[in-house]
Amino acid sequence: MTTKIQSVHFDADKKLIQFIEEKVNKLTRFHSGIIHSDIVLKLENASDNANKIAEIKLHTNNGDLFAKKQDKSFEAAVDSAVEALRRQIDKNK
Repeated sequence: MTTKIQSVHFDADKKLIQFIEEKVNKLTRFHSGIIHSDIVLKLENASDNANKIAEIKLHTNNGDLFAKKQDKSFEAAVDSAVEALRRQIDKNK
């Protein structure tokens, strides 16, 4: 599976990119038909601390799956989005 990560208005460090790739690649355990994934990381101008947004779109042989989560850190947002995608994969089986 190929993974494309885009960070909007900031540069993601290698540690964050590696973390995201590990988490998204674990989804192949639940669905073998994942072709590739597109991940967009954004910073929202908000007054609270939960201003990090992670959007993950999985392209599968059965169609596309999408999850968008917002949290205090990109790691937490990615964790939530991956969990939401795992639930979507289970429902689509």
